[in-house]
Amino acid sequence: MLDLSIVVVPLIAGMLVVATHVPLGREVLARGIIFIDLAVAQIAGLGVIAAGALHLEFGGYGVQLAAATSALGGSLLLQWTERHWPEIQEALIGTVFVLAAAASVLLLAHNPHGAERLQDLLTGQILWVRPNQLISTGALYLLVLSVWFAAPHFARRSGFYLLFALTVTASVQLVGIYLVFATLIIPALTVRRLTSGRGLWIAYVAATAGYLSGLLLSLGLDLPAAPLIVWSLAVCGLIGASIIAVSLSRRADSR
Repeated sequence: MLDLSIVVVPLIAGMLVVATHVPLGREVLARGIIFIDLAVAQIAGLGVIAAGALHLEFGGYGVQLAAATSALGGSLLLQWTERHWPEIQEALIGTVFVLAAAASVLLLAHNPHGAERLQDLLTGQILWVRPNQLISTGALYLLVLSVWFAAPHFARRSGFYLLFALTVTASVQLVGIYLVFATLIIPALTVRRLTSGRGLWIAYVAATAGYLSGLLLSLGLDLPAAPLIVWSLAVCGLIGASIIAVSLSRRADSR
């Protein structure tokens, strides 16, 4: 028998990530800057690694400040490049990502636990999230969502990169870079043909199903949670997109 209580805290962590990343992901898809989340997440991870190289306590305020400052700086840089060279923005995002990734490897080159630390940043440790992490992260996400829905003009224009940086900084340390990317992009792809508010809720349902099924599979199969959640998000997204396609087709035929 599975001890389902084990997945309660990780599932809450996943739902917090889903709450913010689904609307942000739809905006990323609309802007056509798909890999910005990977770039900003990698930059935030670089900030965490740099703080560790300076012997700052992991999870402490120094590390949080380093990660947030790095992500915000990277976001402002990408916002500047979007204004000046929009035609090559995607290429610049990819370049920033690979530079941050290479810098992370260099900083961990002489760290005896470097490979383990790098893996933690990529795949996260969602099964080992602590309840106190949920409080601080939840407060930040609540602020982001409040601004996103209460001030949409600011959130989708000048404030987008700021909100994105703050969100991704917290998410990377909570669930890892792979899940950050998957949660932003896969639900947005699922409902890409829907522009109404209904699409947002369908994306929320698909993402929630992906996290829940991935965590249960991880518990039952004794396999790493993050990769299973990524695959579960993809399967749930594919099912959701198929249902949407059939629904739209029937609606078109009935006209």
